[in-house]
Amino acid sequence: MFEPLTTEKTKIEHDKLAWRLTQMLVQLNQGDCLDPDALAESFGVHRRTISRDINERFAFLPLHKSTKGYSLDPAYLGRLNFRDLERFAALAGLNGLFPALSPEFLREIFDQRLQSALLIHGPRFEPITERETDFRHIKEAIVAHQELQFTYQKPDGSKEVQVQPYKLISHDGIWYLAAADQGQPKAYALNRIHHLENARTSFTPDPSILEILAKEDSVWLKRHKVEAVVQVNASVAQYFERQAMLPGQVIEKNLADGGLLISGQFAHQNQLFPIVQQWIPHLRIISPESWQTEMEDQIRGYLS
Repeated sequence: MFEPLTTEKTKIEHDKLAWRLTQMLVQLNQGDCLDPDALAESFGVHRRTISRDINERFAFLPLHKSTKGYSLDPAYLGRLNFRDLERFAALAGLNGLFPALSPEFLREIFDQRLQSALLIHGPRFEPITERETDFRHIKEAIVAHQELQFTYQKPDGSKEVQVQPYKLISHDGIWYLAAADQGQPKAYALNRIHHLENARTSFTPDPSILEILAKEDSVWLKRHKVEAVVQVNASVAQYFERQAMLPGQVIEKNLADGGLLISGQFAHQNQLFPIVQQWIPHLRIISPESWQTEMEDQIRGYLS
């Protein structure tokens, strides 16, 4: 979302995310050492914000920590180009945020005069500073195609699992491990993973799972999904026309009263229910009919 910055106080209080991250990346690329305290003062943010940038958003970079700060592995100095910046933007959650992450845009973002034209609101990110060791361990296992074993804590108890790790996914600010368990793709919340160990067993990535991960825009990983059709009232139709609110959303029909019939692909009904409930009374599940009935029963149970 873009809004003009109207006061000096607003400029100080809000993170200019794209500006900050790009500046830090360029400094690393040219061999500078990132001093978290100095950066926090320079960008007008808390030191914890800079630490989060380095430990989470720059987690994919080969950084070296010293008493002076953080620096890029010398073997990588000067090797980052605009394509790498685009790739970084995707990892940092900035892809699609701007009309085009082009060389022209990046040059403009370096111009301090244009900082006041952008205000970016994003999701709150799950802090993983205390899980940095596990985070790096998982990344190394993914690259090396080594199985992992760990204890996974669920609300109804814990279980021991051994999986084939494929990707670390950040969804709505929460980190997940996308992995295969007995050939089935699953997502494991990083904060529920404990006692992580390398199983010392190699595996060959399954192309079909890689394809699922490439196409999936959520953490509901499943080979076979159910198509659901939802009716959207005219009063909120513009929001669903402007942005896909459902996974795999397709506008099936424009209704005479200005409403919509939209469809989506769902791994489980609980993937759809929260979306519909958020928009009550403007949305209704048309198909499968049993899903609408079950959701209504859940709501009645809550109200009673």
